[in-house]
Amino acid sequence: MKTSWMRTRLGCLSHKSDSCSDFTAILPDKPNRALKRLSTEEATRWADSFDVLLSHKYGVAAFRAFLKTEFSEENLEFWLACEEFKKTRSTAKLASKAHRIFEEFIDVQAPREVNIDFQTREVTRKNVQEASLSCFDEAQGKVHSLMEKDSYPRFLRSKIYTDLLTQTQRRLS
Repeated sequence: MKTSWMRTRLGCLSHKSDSCSDFTAILPDKPNRALKRLSTEEATRWADSFDVLLSHKYGVAAFRAFLKTEFSEENLEFWLACEEFKKTRSTAKLASKAHRIFEEFIDVQAPREVNIDFQTREVTRKNVQEASLSCFDEAQGKVHSLMEKDSYPRFLRSKIYTDLLTQTQRRLS
């Protein structure tokens, strides 16, 4: 499973594409079944708000595929890691998970460094020292805002999204 996922990720990096076929390659379910399950109404609702898009697993998959074409999927990956982190119930695991997220996304020169200002980075660094479920809230909020104002409008105009809407509408005809 992990090898297949990595191959898909590397394949997307090797060529910049902006098509619905890239989206179907990373769907959470089998691509054909997923497209059959996705209604035009659901896909159209993604344009209502960024949070509606993020609340739908196929919306997240389509947005991720789009961000890959822009080489900026680290923002979404960080946001999703924070959402998963907030579900942590074991206090013993909290600190190690917080440090992992910090090292992967927040630290200067992190492998998947997100674009946040120095002050937010430093506040987050301090918060992680005393890890709590809210230690990434400020950074996550900044990244959410950045995606909502910058990437999300471009996603709605992208070929990935417009092709997806066309495909779901074609099924109805």
